Amino acid sequence: MNKNDPWLLPDGIEEVLPEKARRLENMRRSVLDLFDAWGYELVMPPLAEFLDSLLTGVGEDMDLQTFKITDQISGRMMGIRPDITPQTARIDAHYLKKESPVRLCYAGPVLRTRPDKFAGSREPFQLGAELFGHDGLASELELLELMVVMLRQIGIDQVHVELGHVGIFQSLAAEAKLNSEQESELFSALQRKAGPDMNKMLASWDLPEKLKKNLSLLVELSGDEQVLEIARTAFASNKEIVACLDNVQSVYDVFKNNSGKGVPVLFDLAELSGYGYYTGIVYSAFIPGHGRAIAKGGRYDGIGQAFGRDRPATGFGADMRELINLAPDKLDKKSAILAPENIDKTLKNKINSLRDNGERIIMQLPGNKYSASEMGCDKELIQKNGKWIVK
Repeated sequence: MNKNDPWLLPDGIEEVLPEKARRLENMRRSVLDLFDAWGYELVMPPLAEFLDSLLTGVGEDMDLQTFKITDQISGRMMGIRPDITPQTARIDAHYLKKESPVRLCYAGPVLRTRPDKFAGSREPFQLGAELFGHDGLASELELLELMVVMLRQIGIDQVHVELGHVGIFQSLAAEAKLNSEQESELFSALQRKAGPDMNKMLASWDLPEKLKKNLSLLVELSGDEQVLEIARTAFASNKEIVACLDNVQSVYDVFKNNSGKGVPVLFDLAELSGYGYYTGIVYSAFIPGHGRAIAKGGRYDGIGQAFGRDRPATGFGADMRELINLAPDKLDKKSAILAPENIDKTLKNKINSLRDNGERIIMQLPGNKYSASEMGCDKELIQKNGKWIVK
């Protein structure tokens, strides 16, 4: 492949061709209609904005994922959004300014400097739903249920959910008085589930043995409900961690007995993706044969503080480009009718009538004598006994 080919796109950037684009657009409409039925208002934040606004209240990882450009009008630095969620937090805090809970949703492209997986996209089509202004079990359950309902609606049925809580690691790191470098190293090992690396690391640090044991235990706390019991026994003396476990238990109990019936639930207390962003319970959706979460979310209180309003917040997001590859293609091939180029008044009226009734009409152009199938049509308009009919 010649790197100078004019049609070559950058790594992680791809075009969406007609058939897949139609499926993606139908999915977008379906999901946004679902969000609307649940009371979530659609917002459309800008693709690019001033950097200091775009990165306010977000972590270093978001900064590293942001393409920076110079605004040719003001001379100020701008960024292309790598995530829409912080933008919705700004809309809630700075523009809407409601005291009551606010439900917002969105669907649009984002751009990132690097893909978050091997051979992944740097231009995800992010969709999501966010709830601002309520701190409690009900809002967490609402977003968790909506995530599962959304996946089922687009045809992804074999979903299992994993629950976690970033407060457990945060509390242990604070108790150990880890510096930023140590916390980063430990975080990296936990994300890789690298137990031997963690043990080697902890052995070199001057920490109480019990605390080392508790930190190393985190990598093993993944599995069924017994994980919570093991954690309760190990961290019984830490009230903050016990409160985190109570939060996870409450969400699990209500979810499995109500909207989550039939949805397998597992636990991963070392799940720390978005660690610098989330503040409480986190959840992810998985399907068999796919090693990565296909949708994820959680609580991220306080992000609006940077915009003048410290509002509790929870929500989830997913990449529609990934979902369209996982969801079954429920759409039949689009039907179309080929109309001849010779337009008289009766033919024009017939075409308008058919289009008004939802039919797709493709006009034959002068000088082009292609067949209906070559034009992507499965029917054609013909004249019979002075009338135009669909054959």
